[in-house]
Amino acid sequence: MLTAISMSAIATNGVVPAGGSYYMISRSLGPEFGGAVGICFYLGTTFAGAMYILGCIEILLIYIVPQAAIFKIEGLEGPEAEAALLNNMRVYGTIVLSFMALVVFVGVKYVNKLALVFLACVILSILSVYAGVIKTAIDPPVFPVCLLGNRTLLSKGYDVCAKVIEIDNETVTTKLWRSFCDSEYLNATCDEYFNNNNVTEIQGIPGVTSGILAENLFGNYLEKGMILEKRGLASDVDPDSPTTNSNRYVLADITSFFTLLVGIYFPSVTGIMAGSNRSGDLRDAQKSIPIGTIAAISTTSTVYMSCVVLFGACIEGVVLRDKFGEGVSGNLVIGTLAWPSPWVIVFGSFFSTCGAGLQSLTGAPRLLQAISRDGIIPFLRIFGHGKANGEPTWALLLTASICEIGIIIASLDAVAPILSMFFLMCYMFVNLACALQTLLRTPNWRPRFKFYHWALSFLGMSLCLSLMFMCSWYYAIVAMGIATCIYKYIEFCGAEKEWGDGIRGISLSAARFALMRLEEGPPHTKNWRPQILVLVSMDAEQNIEQPRLLSLTNQLKAGKGLTIVGTCVQGTFLDNYTDAHKADQSLRKLMETEKVKGFTQVVISSNLRDGTSHLIQVGGLGGLKHNTVMVSWPRNWKQPECHQEFRNFIEVVRETTIASIALLVPKNISSYPSNGERFTEGHIDVWWVVHDGGMLMLLPFLLRQHKVWRKCKMRIFTVAQMDDNSIQMKKDLLTFLYHLRIDAVVEVVEMHDGDISAYTYEKTLIMEQRSQILKQMHLTKNEMEREIQSITDSSRGSIRRKNPSALRSQRSAEEGGGAAEKLEEEPGAVSNPKQVQLSHSKNVSTPTSPTSPTSPAAPAGGAVARPDNKGAEKEKSLLTATPEAGKDFFNMKPEWENLNQTDVRRMHTAMRLNEVITKKSKEAKLVLLNMPGPPKNRVGEENYMEFLEVLTEGLNRVLLVRGGGREVITIYS
Repeated sequence: MLTAISMSAIATNGVVPAGGSYYMISRSLGPEFGGAVGICFYLGTTFAGAMYILGCIEILLIYIVPQAAIFKIEGLEGPEAEAALLNNMRVYGTIVLSFMALVVFVGVKYVNKLALVFLACVILSILSVYAGVIKTAIDPPVFPVCLLGNRTLLSKGYDVCAKVIEIDNETVTTKLWRSFCDSEYLNATCDEYFNNNNVTEIQGIPGVTSGILAENLFGNYLEKGMILEKRGLASDVDPDSPTTNSNRYVLADITSFFTLLVGIYFPSVTGIMAGSNRSGDLRDAQKSIPIGTIAAISTTSTVYMSCVVLFGACIEGVVLRDKFGEGVSGNLVIGTLAWPSPWVIVFGSFFSTCGAGLQSLTGAPRLLQAISRDGIIPFLRIFGHGKANGEPTWALLLTASICEIGIIIASLDAVAPILSMFFLMCYMFVNLACALQTLLRTPNWRPRFKFYHWALSFLGMSLCLSLMFMCSWYYAIVAMGIATCIYKYIEFCGAEKEWGDGIRGISLSAARFALMRLEEGPPHTKNWRPQILVLVSMDAEQNIEQPRLLSLTNQLKAGKGLTIVGTCVQGTFLDNYTDAHKADQSLRKLMETEKVKGFTQVVISSNLRDGTSHLIQVGGLGGLKHNTVMVSWPRNWKQPECHQEFRNFIEVVRETTIASIALLVPKNISSYPSNGERFTEGHIDVWWVVHDGGMLMLLPFLLRQHKVWRKCKMRIFTVAQMDDNSIQMKKDLLTFLYHLRIDAVVEVVEMHDGDISAYTYEKTLIMEQRSQILKQMHLTKNEMEREIQSITDSSRGSIRRKNPSALRSQRSAEEGGGAAEKLEEEPGAVSNPKQVQLSHSKNVSTPTSPTSPTSPAAPAGGAVARPDNKGAEKEKSLLTATPEAGKDFFNMKPEWENLNQTDVRRMHTAMRLNEVITKKSKEAKLVLLNMPGPPKNRVGEENYMEFLEVLTEGLNRVLLVRGGGREVITIYS
């Protein structure tokens, strides 16, 4: 009834075409749930048809025409008799199935006409039972049952219900005596239980006024092979003596318990979906389904409950539990109640099962046809076709074939439990759909049926789920396993259907909630992952010019972060919307090919420079924004016609620096491997010149999670100056990598100060920070504990918001902070790293952690302010230790702009570094390099590009990396 209420609400919330319950579930919960539950419900309905046909044949062969049995049952007992009965049911079941399928094939109108005949027979038989029950109060029928003690005897084991009888004043033993004694004489040795107990005969149907209802009111479950005993009757039995002659008693044929009987009984109430299954044939489904279903359930419940009570009030318990009527001297136990003749019940039951079988064979093909026409399961599409009038011919053929499988199984008790699972699963999801729609309060949820509530739907869903496991936990698991396999198959095949389902509504609500949570603050370093904005360019046909950018993006997605693939279309929105749409489709198609899961974003702008800037500024939503930009190296930047292209590239570098966004620039992108390639050996080389927040460490780790790079080894090269302790630096770096849980080979490369000075634009200060990171590995245990407590992964702005004390301390270093900002905008070159003196003593240096350098003048290194005054004072001491030197450092002009003095020396630096890198990493599969920041003024742009070109010359694959100004990796758990 709860399911019918939920179904009525869904059915009245719009037009319900063919498909019934499947249509309701799929449009409420999505194609995956709808298809999985729909297929299970289809199988349940089909096997139910087989069960009804088997019931029809059982009535035919046992009660109506037993002599029609092809495999003779007479004279057989036990398993042999049961096997013969099952074989007869298989043969006759196949014949009846063929006839019913033919009727359904001819047309549903004939099924409807026959349904009226069958309904009349069922109503007549029900009325005859009520009349017969009334008659038992006046004239109970003669229906003897023989008991020995309290044990029910087999009716074929005696001729008279007595041990001995008097014939001509002579005591003569009976057939019953000879069954329990070794001879027919009175002095024979008999069974002990037979000697100790009397034989009594009771009426199997004592009548409604007998008071037998009190005895039958409570359950009495038996194990298979136990003797049927009448409760309330005395019996003299020795508990220590074994039971003998058990084949003379009526035995329980199966082990019975409540949940088993519920599972067997439940299919008798599964007809509530018969009307909804034929929703496509109803004139007004929104009106007919609620009224018809609820009225049918109310009528059926009344009839079932009244019949159960009346049978319990009229019939002995031993007769009710005697499945095959072995203990009664006649058949048709229930039929005996019927008035005026038991045959009314027999034919009523026969036609009832025939009608139910026809309804199943009518509804199941229509259900399959609706699923097939939706196209969510590709190989079933052929079953969506039918005759010109819409009759599902192919679906009927498949249904009849599956139904034949159930008939070959033949055992009703084996078929019934799995049917209950399929039906209960369907009912459960109907309730879930109604509850979900009600709770989501979607604007389209306006059912005409008002007598529903989400709590009732949840109660119905809970009862269905509980009943599944109560009936049979292993059948429930099998049914759920089948549904899960179908669900995953539909999901795998990509059922791209937008039906406005509730699951999509849940996704929207969950996404909104998650985005609001992300707004609460920046992610912790442990949760940092590359959220990549991939900037691609399109040709005149709106095809992507650098498809390997997406291959590299896919290989970096071990971080499971956000991916946005963006491009710009030049023009106006009104004139170029079609081109933008075409570009969007091209992006989506390539993302699908490269298996990149993410989003596309196409911007229309009057020029490409502004469009790219807009993408960097507005990409993402709320807290789910990109923190990394990937853009390809401009290949032909030296050609005059491509000058604007490299200028746009440098502007991207500037904008990412200002926005504190990491930048990845793959050079020679066409030589990068596709997702189908595999490196069986080789190295990924990292040249760690300046600290960039850990990007250079993290990216190789992510790449090696992908099957393309999995066999490559990681090597880290760090550049040391001649006066550095290279051995100690290597040890410190190995310790640092150990704490980072990264496996890599470390090599320290020594170079003269003048050879590397022009490379470190941001500059030597950041190299000093790198050194201080390694020095932190020598902290004492107490100092390390203090460092752990002081860790903060927030950006400088978030610390200002959260820690006023640090803010006050930083204001005291306003001059130094202003210089740092200037450094970001106008990087300069220092020829001698000793121009800025930093104290290396433990009393002065205050890095927050080995991965968190603490100098505030480190824009590319993600310098983080200490949240305590002590740390702020230490930072101030770093900047004010040599104020004149610091002033000179921050006021120097960038080398890119001082062309006359440093051009030759800068190229010399690039060549020396390139020589060292080429010597060490010529054969590497990938080389990762720190990418220096661009000059502030436009004058030195071409020289900046030339420097990078010379620096990476002779290397096949180079990934230039520029940090985003924050830590992205940590040694702490």
